[in-house]
Amino acid sequence: MKPLVITAALVGAETTREQTPYLPITPEEIALEAKRCRDAGASIVHLHVREPDGRPSQSAALFRETIERIRDLAPDLICQTSTGGAVGMDVDERAQPLTLEGRARPDMATLSTGTVNFGDEVFWNPLPLVRDLARRMRAAGIAPEIECFDVGMIDTALLLAKEGLVDLPVHFDFVLGVPGALAAKRSAIEYLASEIPEGSTFTVAGVGRHQLPMAEISIELGGHVRVGLEDNIYLSKGVLAKGSYELVARAVELAAGKRRIAEPDEARRLLRIS
Repeated sequence: MKPLVITAALVGAETTREQTPYLPITPEEIALEAKRCRDAGASIVHLHVREPDGRPSQSAALFRETIERIRDLAPDLICQTSTGGAVGMDVDERAQPLTLEGRARPDMATLSTGTVNFGDEVFWNPLPLVRDLARRMRAAGIAPEIECFDVGMIDTALLLAKEGLVDLPVHFDFVLGVPGALAAKRSAIEYLASEIPEGSTFTVAGVGRHQLPMAEISIELGGHVRVGLEDNIYLSKGVLAKGSYELVARAVELAAGKRRIAEPDEARRLLRIS
């Protein structure tokens, strides 16, 4: 069976403790949740960090502590940091995790390749900023994951490749169901998958109630999946997930008999992560 790479998005910048008491906040809590997700079947953890009061942060010091703690507990996990941060952050703030070296150096980082409405706000990614982040990832030797909230973001990724800022093939993440961006539906996944360069791979991240249905469709279409409390806090209608690990376990169940779950070493090969 074709391998399935599962990404666990543990924290995000929007989910709050008021919405779910299971949200990890501190580096220790995030690392423990990462280990639970690894045990449940995840190969990648997608990371944001928070200040002690819960505010979203891109602090290099917080990322360093978090990643080092994860590598103490689950040394083979692929650590992927956000460079999106939270709405309103500037490029230098967003790029802080790309400066980390040694044990704290991330394996991957997200690269959102376009500006998009994000509910009542705007996730601002003008092309000069995108190029800046791509250059920093390249200089640091960190593999990008092209984060697409809409169709045109694939075209921008191809432009970056022509400019020598991104190597092809590359891994994409289709984020579907954000209010103001591309809707979460099967036809969207099919179209996006048809537009990425030959040899490239993709993950689907459905937002809110779309998370598990979009994961199931991606599994059927040969893609990979992202689940976790960043994008969705419910295991089923009205039932809070007790952590991202429960959503990872549910993705494993959805794949049963269709796909085998990739271990982190295999995921590194599949996604071309050095």
